[in-house]
Amino acid sequence: MGRFGHADELYGAVRWLISDASKFVTGIVVPIDGGFSAFSGV
Repeated sequence: MGRFGHADELYGAVRWLISDASKFVTGIVVPIDGGFSAFSGV
């Protein structure tokens, strides 16, 4: 995306993680990096 992220761009993931929608989710990494890891080979 060519820019650093903003704190308000984390709200969707945080809302999901604290909701009942994620009650069966364990041991994951949720990259919130604007696609950086997909294109940098990380």
